[in-house]
Amino acid sequence: MAGSEAAAAQEAEMDPDFSGGAGGGPSFEFAFNSVNFSDRVLRIEVVAGDDDDDDDHAPGSSRDGGAGSLSDWARHRKRRREELLKEKESEAVMPDQINCKVEPEECDAYEENQEEPVAMMDDSPPSVGPDGDDGPSMDSPWSGGVSTPVLRVKNIYISSAILAAKSPFFFKLFSNGMKESDERQATLRITDSEENALMELLSFMYSGKLTSTDPTLLLDILMAADKFEVVSCMRYCSQLLTSLTMTTESALLYLDLPCSISMAAAVQPLTDAAKEYLSNKYKDLTKFQDEVMNIPLAGIEAILSSNDLQVASEDAIYDFLIRWARAQYPKSEERREILSSRLLPLVRFSHMTCRKLRKVLICTDLDHEQATKCVTEALLYKADAPHRQRALAADVTTCRKFAERAYKYRPLKVVEFDRPYPQCIAYLDLKREECSRLFPSGRMYSQAFHLAGQGFFLSAHCNMEQQSTFYCFGLFLGMQEKGSMSVTVDYEFAARTRPSGEFVSKYKGNYTFTGGKAVGYRNLFAIPWSTFMADDSLFFLDGVLHLRAELTIKQPTV
Repeated sequence: MAGSEAAAAQEAEMDPDFSGGAGGGPSFEFAFNSVNFSDRVLRIEVVAGDDDDDDDHAPGSSRDGGAGSLSDWARHRKRRREELLKEKESEAVMPDQINCKVEPEECDAYEENQEEPVAMMDDSPPSVGPDGDDGPSMDSPWSGGVSTPVLRVKNIYISSAILAAKSPFFFKLFSNGMKESDERQATLRITDSEENALMELLSFMYSGKLTSTDPTLLLDILMAADKFEVVSCMRYCSQLLTSLTMTTESALLYLDLPCSISMAAAVQPLTDAAKEYLSNKYKDLTKFQDEVMNIPLAGIEAILSSNDLQVASEDAIYDFLIRWARAQYPKSEERREILSSRLLPLVRFSHMTCRKLRKVLICTDLDHEQATKCVTEALLYKADAPHRQRALAADVTTCRKFAERAYKYRPLKVVEFDRPYPQCIAYLDLKREECSRLFPSGRMYSQAFHLAGQGFFLSAHCNMEQQSTFYCFGLFLGMQEKGSMSVTVDYEFAARTRPSGEFVSKYKGNYTFTGGKAVGYRNLFAIPWSTFMADDSLFFLDGVLHLRAELTIKQPTV
């Protein structure tokens, strides 16, 4: 046996292709649990987990060989974290998470007989603390309790140099300057549901590869790697999980992984992939609104952080978040805290209508000071110069606040006057690529704006010219409300042109609206579509078409 291991080592040294697996670096797989290449013994005490008596224990845990659903894994881990939290709150003094103890007699016995007998439930050996006093045995970070009887013991030959090179945890364990760091045996205590994960982790630290691609076992290994600070294994598990087919269930689970802050970077690609999956699946928020109402906070943040979210308007985003928060957090104080710290930063107030911004100021679910700040910032943005708005939307530090989403109804800037007549001026900006998507028969609608209590909107069209000779750009003004009300409006359409940069009036007129009616011009610029879209077109300034519609109501009638 020893001769074959030595031969393997020599062959590996001579073979230029002998290198580590996905973990990176050279492979020491030949040395795993080998007495000839080890300087210590790791004693692993396996105890019963808290969920052993539960009928609904996680079938995806290690003791079941990794079979089971991710939802089972999630429920098990969530329950385990809650139990650990309760234990920490109830215990006045917590023992060290992992200590190293010296048991020379057991070490000698192991060298003679590698198979350790299973400890009896009522006859487990007494624990020895770091100072030699009776005390709690060494517990892993997940141990169910220091007094849990030992079910079985595993002794593994280890190389302290290899483990210390892969893990700051083991480096500190073997070099802390205390008596234990000079001894030949160290002891860990784990629950039986974590046994397979720990063995896979130890093997990975030698070989740089894993034997399974089952997602539930990979998650257990990932948690073990997090606790023992094996960043390379965390990164590898993250890569494997990212390559597997993702579901809403798994994506939400990946966003809720309880990894330590120092280890979070290793799983960042996995959480990024989960966010991307959720934002793509629920891109059409209107279509999945009922389903999204049941998604937890981390998923909501991922979905609403996307610029590609397809919604009617930012008003709809705000309304949805208020409704979701009320359903998920019935207690007003908790709801206000979640809205303030987590949800309101997702809302792009600068693209909400002034009508909705007024409602934000009086919403009792929001902190009034924060709501006022958000509304003020939005109004200042609306009043800012177009080039400044585009710069804010493109800046990586401010784009989350100011970048537009894929709105069904285009945002407007509206200026209102009460005297001498009810009057408003609506500004509609369309990017060149947005206009190009209208060809050959598309339409694009603006948000609604109000004048004298009536709702109006603008719509941009690509039409066939009346003589059916060419396509052209058209602009129309419509009234929302249906019914017997009729409103007479003086209107004017204008567009900015180069080189003056001034708005030039294109058409003006007078029209009496009844519900659902619209007025406008099929060929606003009196040119073919190809000329309108040309690179040297007079109507695109910095790639943006700036339109203005001015409405005045002089004689509303019933």
